[in-house]
This record gives sequence, structure tokens and C-alpha cells, in this order.
Amino acid sequence: MRNLKVLSLFAILVASIGAIPAFAQSADITVSTDKESYSDGEVVIVSGQVNEMLGVPISLRVIAPNGNIVTIDQIDIGSDKTFSVEITAGGNLWKAAGTYTIEASYGLTAENTSTATTTFEFGGSSGGKPSTTIGVDGTDFLLSYSITGGKVLSITPDVAANSLVIAIEATNDGQLTITLPRALIDALLPDGGDDSFFVLVDREERDFDETKTDTDRTLTIAFEEGAEEIEIIGTFVVPEFGTIAALILAVAIISIIAVSARSRLNVLPKY
Repeated sequence: MRNLKVLSLFAILVASIGAIPAFAQSADITVSTDKESYSDGEVVIVSGQVNEMLGVPISLRVIAPNGNIVTIDQIDIGSDKTFSVEITAGGNLWKAAGTYTIEASYGLTAENTSTATTTFEFGGSSGGKPSTTIGVDGTDFLLSYSITGGKVLSITPDVAANSLVIAIEATNDGQLTITLPRALIDALLPDGGDDSFFVLVDREERDFDETKTDTDRTLTIAFEEGAEEIEIIGTFVVPEFGTIAALILAVAIISIIAVSARSRLNVLPKY
């Protein structure tokens, strides 16, 4: 009887030992970013790989130079054991400039979690949306925007075409939200009412969402991975002839009329 008890205890002990790895299981992990430094509003592409599938997501934290956590996320792992996520650098929590740290953790328990880290440099954020200044006809206009799935490379006015041409680098499907000052570009009917903008993504017409105020119009435009250009076409982009230019044009026209009339008088026969 005593031997039976000993054997039973031994069996329980073996079973317990065999169950431990299921709870202590962990896997190695790597993490990196697509660049070493970023400016306000740029997209940070974070990617990595694990060597074993545990059935749980990656826990991701981005830590500012002052120790504050600016981003927390959970990322699913693909069937190829890789993961990726896009984070926009900027906003109220990203005001500090310096070295930011990314921590990626993976495991079933806190005691048996693998953690990988990487760092990148960031120049600090103004706390608001990314913005750019465009100079047209001697006037500077501030454009604010936000973008997911890529980054804005440049914004160029095309006065002749009454449009803004926005060069982008689309690493994934995403959308651009941009606020357009009416003084810079607008789409108006002959009676002064609002008309609709015409939007092209890589020269193909695209629907968009819009909100309006008395001073600006905000457009949200979707695009696909690999897109390179968004063009917003209105009825004017800062009229080519400002107030002074218009006066100069009027004086020029009057002068031409006067000269033409005088020339006609000079060539008329005298009796």
C-alpha cells in the first residue's frame, strides 16, 4: 500500500513537471524601425519577427526621452511570424526632442516574456497637426494635414490649373486629411456658393469626405498602397492677379486703348 502511494505521488510530480513548460514558454523577438530619425508628422514603421508562435499579440510601447510613454499598442503576428505597425510621430505627448525607445514584448506570462528594444531620434512636436507653408503670389499660407499609410513629400500649387499637387509616399492603404484655407484655394459657383472640388489620386477621380467653415475646407481623401500623387482642383488658387496686379493690368489696358485710339486718329486722312 505504501509503495502504491509513493508511485502515485511520483506520477503526480512527473505530470506537474511536464505541465510547467506550457506556462513557462517564451519566444525570442526582434524589432526595428524603417529609419533612424523622424520629424514632426512623419510615419514610423515598426516591424519585427518572433521565432515561435505562442498565440498572443506583441505588446508595444514607445517611450519619450523624459520617460513618458507616448504610445501603447498590441500587434497581431502574421503566419510568417512577422509583425508591423505604423505610428505617426507627433502630438501633445511627443513634444520632447531626443532619443525615443521602442519596447516590444512577447510571452505568455510576465515572468517568461522576451523583450526587444530599438531607438530612433525625433526632433520634437509642436503638439498639433503636421503643417507646411506655401508661398503664392507673395503671400504665405499655412496648410495643416494628417496622413496614415504613408507620408507627404511636398505640396505644390499649380495656379494655371487651379490646383494643389500633393506628392506622397504610400507604404500602405491610407488617407490624407488636409485643411485648405479658402484664401489659398476654393471651389465656387458663379453666384458665390460652394462648388465641389475635383480630386485625383494618380490622375484617377476619387470621392472624398469634406467639412467646411467660413475660412477653410477640410478634405479627407483615401489612397492605396503605392500611390504617388494627389491633386485637388478648385476654381482658383490665389487669383493670378492680386489687387496691385489687377490695377496694373487695368492701367495697361486703358493705355493700350488710348494708344490705339490716338494711332487711328493719326492715320485718318486730313481734309
